[in-house]
Amino acid sequence: MKILSWFLVFLGICGLVGVRMLEDQIFYDPFLNYFHEGVQNITFPNFEWGMLIVSHVFRFVLNLIFSCIIIHFMFKNKEWTIQGAVLITIIFAITFPIYLFCIYNKFDIGYLFSFYMRRFVIQPMILLLIIPLFYYRRQILLRNVNLK
Repeated sequence: MKILSWFLVFLGICGLVGVRMLEDQIFYDPFLNYFHEGVQNITFPNFEWGMLIVSHVFRFVLNLIFSCIIIHFMFKNKEWTIQGAVLITIIFAITFPIYLFCIYNKFDIGYLFSFYMRRFVIQPMILLLIIPLFYYRRQILLRNVNLK
């Protein structure tokens, strides 16, 4: 059973990598090249707000599903999976409007600030914080059980 769980964790990681590798084919994001070039003087791309928002939300949902698969099969705790999904959703709910505001202002708020807000929107970076958090939490719970 443990091998199956680790295989499903691996599939979740492959899903996240697949989203990243196919981002230019699956999602509408005219800012991919803008930020990929790393040149601040590049022309601000034309885009359609509706398609951009739907594309980012779709990407978020895919990242959330794969992240929840990873969390669930690493810790085998439904409650923690739900908590992880809520944490990831809260971070998205905070950073997505900020990123949209940066776009609205054509990144006048700051190129690097906008770049990192975009990272939090399109990448499951919070997962890198949730996994150690839950691992530590599990170690504390195991230690408390052994002390009793």
